Amino acid sequence: MFTFQLQHTDPKSAARAGQIETAHGSIQTPIFMPVGTLGTVKGVHQRELESDIKAQIILGNTYHLYLRPGLEILEQAGGLHGFNGWKRPMLTDSGGYQVYSLSAQRKINEEGVTFRSHIDGSSHTFTPERAIDIQRIIGADIIMAFDECPPYPCDYEYAKNSMELTHRWLDRCVKRMAETGGKYGYEQTLFPIVQGSTYPDLRRKSAETIAAAGQPGNAIGGLSVGEPAEDMYETTDQVCGILPKDKPRYLMGVGTPENILECIALGVDMFDCVLPTRNARHGMLYTSEGIINIKNAKWKDDFSAVDANNPCYASQQYSKAYLRHLMHTKELLGPQIASLHNLSFYLWLVGEARRHIIAGDFASWKEEMVKRVQRRL
Repeated sequence: MFTFQLQHTDPKSAARAGQIETAHGSIQTPIFMPVGTLGTVKGVHQRELESDIKAQIILGNTYHLYLRPGLEILEQAGGLHGFNGWKRPMLTDSGGYQVYSLSAQRKINEEGVTFRSHIDGSSHTFTPERAIDIQRIIGADIIMAFDECPPYPCDYEYAKNSMELTHRWLDRCVKRMAETGGKYGYEQTLFPIVQGSTYPDLRRKSAETIAAAGQPGNAIGGLSVGEPAEDMYETTDQVCGILPKDKPRYLMGVGTPENILECIALGVDMFDCVLPTRNARHGMLYTSEGIINIKNAKWKDDFSAVDANNPCYASQQYSKAYLRHLMHTKELLGPQIASLHNLSFYLWLVGEARRHIIAGDFASWKEEMVKRVQRRL
């Protein structure tokens, strides 16, 4: 059974430490979830995810997995766990965000969304019921409700109509979850999603509606889509003040290290973002002392470890000079080392946040750490 235990709260902020139990194991919060869009975290073995990065849960992408390898293959494999060999918890998004990103190729109505594949132009339809069925087949421990993610900026009426459509779709998702069971003999859990753009009254109404749905966990969507960081923090603070304290809160698609630290302080428990791996492939490294562009000439004869404070072997074994050489010569090992490092840094960061929440000094540690992780080295 899916459960959440709130274990510690920070005396000087809304930061929390907790533990989620799923059919595939425990998750200690706050947690960062590496993104495995196509059934893989790019360039990273499952053994490295588990042993070196210390990932406790990863994401799969409903839209992409539905198109490739397709539901038939996934079902034959026993779900994505069986297909990719990941034994720990997994979360799938509903496909709503990907459909949002295909704005020129999709049509939205009350029934759902019809879109054209970015691969071959073929036409497909996702309804709330279909999104649940697909995620059942993928086999996620945590399933996201089908929603519409409004663009930023958008006018008030668009945001209001979009939010109300998301709420109606949620009712259908909840009903479909109740009508169906876990595909592979274990429980799967639904998280609804708060929407409403950056309009406070819409976010309040949406958060109240999502809380009233009574699901085991809740998500905050529609942020990290171009709005100023201050708006993200204000909206997150408002929504966390409404969502129930005894259930995990997941802020979707966020973000930079400082975003994560600030939002942990506001009461968020779960995060995901493509930045660690995407930026790694371009030579941007997040470290405990600040941000490094490893392609810069200043690192060509720096033989110190990529980040001596990061417990991952890749961060300690390889030097900045060597990693710069690999990136400049376009050796495949370069982006792999950088991805291992960045992901392990993110997991280290949320682990340190948890440790300081438990110790009771998170707020002061966070203020110093936010300054450090934003520095350009």
